[in-house]
Amino acid sequence: MEIKVLGTGCPKCNKLEKLVKEALEETEIEAEVKKESDLNEIARAGVMLTPALMINGEIRTSGKVPTKEELKVMITGQ
Repeated sequence: MEIKVLGTGCPKCNKLEKLVKEALEETEIEAEVKKESDLNEIARAGVMLTPALMINGEIRTSGKVPTKEELKVMITGQ
């Protein structure tokens, strides 16, 4: 599983990255977490609002920081 946090490094982007890592740890799912801060790459992904979360190439959320529980659902697909 590949997870990308798309954002410029703002506090919300950093919080999303932290919550993703916590959710992965709590669900015991292994994934590669990358942070994308290049605005051209973010725009190329179709993201207009950051922070955004991409899981396996699919944008799952944009413009907000989901709760850890919401992230767990996105990650596990349950």
